[in-house]
Amino acid sequence: MTQSPRSSPYIAIACGGTGGHLFPGLAVADQLNQRQCKVALLVSPKGVDQRAVQSARGMEIVTLPAVALQQGSRLAFVRGCWQSWRAARQGFRAHPPQAVVAMGGFTSAPPVLAGRCAGARTFLHESNSLPGRANRWLARFVDQAFVGFAAAAPRLRARQTTVTGTPVRPEFQPGDAAVCRAKLGLDPARPVLLVTGGSQGAAGLNDLILRALPLLAQRAAHWQWLHLSGPGDFAKVKQAYAEAGVPAHVHPFLAEMHLALGAATAVVSRAGASSLAEIAAMRAASLLVPFPHAADNHQFHNARAFVESGAAMLLEQADGTPEKVADLLVQLVEDQTTREAMRSALGQWHSPKAAEQIAEAILRAVARAAAHPQTTAGVSRKAAGPEATRPVDPRARVAEPEAV
Repeated sequence: MTQSPRSSPYIAIACGGTGGHLFPGLAVADQLNQRQCKVALLVSPKGVDQRAVQSARGMEIVTLPAVALQQGSRLAFVRGCWQSWRAARQGFRAHPPQAVVAMGGFTSAPPVLAGRCAGARTFLHESNSLPGRANRWLARFVDQAFVGFAAAAPRLRARQTTVTGTPVRPEFQPGDAAVCRAKLGLDPARPVLLVTGGSQGAAGLNDLILRALPLLAQRAAHWQWLHLSGPGDFAKVKQAYAEAGVPAHVHPFLAEMHLALGAATAVVSRAGASSLAEIAAMRAASLLVPFPHAADNHQFHNARAFVESGAAMLLEQADGTPEKVADLLVQLVEDQTTREAMRSALGQWHSPKAAEQIAEAILRAVARAAAHPQTTAGVSRKAAGPEATRPVDPRARVAEPEAV
C-alpha cells in the first residue's frame, strides 16, 4: 500500500553538474532514504552525473536540461534555466515534493524555484568557504541554508543558516591502507601517491605532475602512483608515465574514491569543498593545488582554511616549478611526522553527522508544514523577503560534530 505524503515524504535533491555537488547530495539522499523518504535525485545529462547515480539504490533519477553559465553563452544559459524550470515544474505538478534541496551551482536553482511554486519547503547547501554566485542569489528564496564552512554563513542572505560541514558518503572512513591497496591492485607494502583533479579531472594539475615526473622518477623510484586523470587527459597522462619509465595506475575516473584515499600515503588534489571533505574524513595528508580560474578563486580560500589549521600543504599552480613540486611531495610522502600532524589537524574539518543533520532539519520543516498548512510557501514566503534574513554569527558552530 502506498503511504501518505505525511508518513513518507517525497524529497527532491538537485545535485547535478559536478561531483562536488552530486556526492554530498547522494550522502543526504542516503540519510533520507534510511528514514523511509521517497527521494528523487535531479541531475544533469553530464557523464559524471550519469555514472555516479548508477550506484544509487531506491531513488528516482530525474535528468534535467543542462544549465551552465560560461563566458559568451548567456543566451544558452537562460534557455537552459528556462527548460530546466519547465521540466521540474511539470514533474512537480505530477508528483509534488514536500521539500526541494539545492546542493549548489546554477543547475540546482531552477528546481528550487519550481519547488517553491509547488508549495515545497526549500533548502540549499553551500560547501565552499566563499559562496558561489548561484547560492548567493538563491539563498534569499529558501527556508534554510546549510554551510560547510562557518565563514560562508554571513555571506548568505538566508532566513536561517546552519553550519553542518559538507556531507560525505558513509564509505569514507579511515581503514587499513594495505587492504585498500590490495583491492586496487597495488603493493600493500609500498607508499602510494594519489593524484586527483576531482570527478572530471584537472588538466593543469596533470601537467604540473607530469613536468615534475622526471625528477620524482629519480628521487622516489620506490613510490606507487595512482593518477585519476579525467577522461580528457587519460591517454596523455598514461603515455607520460610510460615514457618516464614510471609504472603507474592511471584511471580516467574511479568510482571507489574511498579506496583511493584509503590507499594513499599522500594526495595531490584540487581544493573543491567536496574533495576536501572526503580528504578530511579519510585523514589523508595532502598537497592542495587550487584551480586558479575557479569562480571568485573559491578553491584558494578553501585550501587556505585547511593550511592555516595545519591540515594540508598549499601550492598555487603558477608557482609549481618541477623542483618545488618534487621537494614538497618528497617531504609529504617521506616525512611521517609531517603527515601525522596533518592527520591530527584534519579531525576538526570532518563532520561525520553532516548528512544526518541536514536530513533531520529537512524532515522537521516538512513536519511543521504538515501540521500548520496555513503557513506554507504560498502565503508566508511571499511576505518574507531578503529583509527578513536572520543575521548569523560568523563564529557559529554546531555542538556535534564541531564544524568550521
